[in-house]
Amino acid sequence: MSYKSLEDCLLDLEKNGHLIRIKEEVDPYLEMAAIHLRVYEAQGPALLFENVKGTRFRAASNIFGTLERSKFIFRNTIHQVQQLIELKNDPIKALKSPLKNFSLAMAAMKALPLKNPLFKPVLYEEINITDLPLIQHWPMDGGAFITLPQVYTEDIEQPGIMKSNLGMYRIQLTGNDYITNKEIGLHYQLHRGIGVHQTKANKKGLPLKVSCFVGGPPAHTLSAVMPLPEGISEMTFAGVLGNRRFRYTYQDEFCISTDADFVITGEVYPGENKPEGPFGDHLGYYSLTHPFPLLRVHKVYARKNAIWPFTVVGRPPQEDTSFGELIHEITGAAIPNEVPGLKEVHAVDAAGVHPLLLAVGSERYTPYSPTKQPAELLTIANHVLGSGQLSLAKFLFIAADDTNQLKASNIAAFLHFVLERIHLNRDIHFYTHTTMDTLDYSGTGLNTGSKVLLAAYGEKIRELATQVPSMLNDLKGFTQPKIALPGVICLSTNNFTSYQTAHEEMNSLNDQLINHIASLNEVVFLVICDDSMFTADTLKNYLWVTFTRCNPSHDMYGIDAFVENKHWGCNGPLVIDARIKPHHAPPLVKVPEIEKKIDRIFEKGGSLYNMS
Repeated sequence: MSYKSLEDCLLDLEKNGHLIRIKEEVDPYLEMAAIHLRVYEAQGPALLFENVKGTRFRAASNIFGTLERSKFIFRNTIHQVQQLIELKNDPIKALKSPLKNFSLAMAAMKALPLKNPLFKPVLYEEINITDLPLIQHWPMDGGAFITLPQVYTEDIEQPGIMKSNLGMYRIQLTGNDYITNKEIGLHYQLHRGIGVHQTKANKKGLPLKVSCFVGGPPAHTLSAVMPLPEGISEMTFAGVLGNRRFRYTYQDEFCISTDADFVITGEVYPGENKPEGPFGDHLGYYSLTHPFPLLRVHKVYARKNAIWPFTVVGRPPQEDTSFGELIHEITGAAIPNEVPGLKEVHAVDAAGVHPLLLAVGSERYTPYSPTKQPAELLTIANHVLGSGQLSLAKFLFIAADDTNQLKASNIAAFLHFVLERIHLNRDIHFYTHTTMDTLDYSGTGLNTGSKVLLAAYGEKIRELATQVPSMLNDLKGFTQPKIALPGVICLSTNNFTSYQTAHEEMNSLNDQLINHIASLNEVVFLVICDDSMFTADTLKNYLWVTFTRCNPSHDMYGIDAFVENKHWGCNGPLVIDARIKPHHAPPLVKVPEIEKKIDRIFEKGGSLYNMS
């Protein structure tokens, strides 16, 4: 089975009990996003909004809201894609079983994009930006955004679809200084293929032609977020995953996905930027206003009865979490196969993905040595931090386990293993003045900050505290000690005001504890936060607060810390200042008035009454 359109997919979901239609008129200003968030939190169905205020077009959300539903959508192809990836990693398998792999070869034929199909539904009509569902998700957002765009560009030196890039880079449709219907904002971050294309176009002094596809078969949407190796076209992956060749044509020299629901075409000229944002993003905070490329709108196309897909991002988990789970399901061991000695990586969604990466590696360098300590792990870690989007990791915890029982995906057990073994005076390694995720505002500026590597290997060296040591109840300036995890204790203190004051506060903490190091052996991390009760309440809270609000080089301290031959370490617990700083972006907060307003959809007689 293959979907020819987004509507094909939605009808299939409805037929199988995975979709509910919302017939009431809904406001694209905050209401639609609030409905989506409530349904996602309940792990509810996909939604089809049939009556969107201010537009004649329908809208759909939560399509990929659960891993179960995502796997259902691709139920006929996901196994074949997994096998193709496996064959790429081990091509000898194909030679050993040519008949068995014949069907895979036939499936791979769908990878070749189809140019100029007879049927081009997206060219049904031309419309304006203001005809679209202009959905604003959070109250401080700069305007309406596209949150499931497929942004297409070509290499100006090697034009054509096979050298193109398809990425999910958010698009701001309204607000700020954009001229209505003529200009929109294009936001993209580090390590994105579109940046290479714009750099080449800028060097030639030529505009970069951009096509933004919205909707179409669900394989197109997923392909835009797949971490494919550079040089592999996302359109080929879309063809295999969707069991239908990617259909396209050219109109006014712009590439058009003919199966899309909407296509926006335009040009980015060298040096033309305008303020973009704010935007409530997937770390759970607003990304703030910054200059990003300006897209001059050329034309906007829509198919007949087009449907506008959208999602809402915020503090994880959200729908994009399911994207990540599905990608992991599809790719399996693809990333570890690229890095010798690496067994598993797990980007922690609850911490906003890039702020925290867990990895399991090998230790094979010195099997003859009776002393077990990180060696190969450090080589693997440097490889990981130099690999594509993995390089955006801010905290990298890496460990090796000779029993092969350790799993990075089991976050609590993994951290327990590391905390039992890490030598705080030896196994912490900082990377300062380096690049960071664009959306992470814990650093010293946009895209700039620091990283830290924490490595653990060897025998267990400590039991982990499961109760608060008595001396932590009597501290001056630090209150409400609470266990977040075994070996991890959260402490509340005053609001952060400046780094000078923070140093004084941490020196005070050090002075109070330095003579109690022996009694604190079971405590590995002390997390200083605004609200220790909230931070320690759940694992998700701990991960979100600790790793999104800390810039390692500036916000990590230690009891009895030292620098020896430029290596930093500490003899007592590691101290992490995870308070909100003045330069941080504000967290996302739901609007009570909007929450009350959407209750009508969930009350008796409303479309979602069965979920109330």
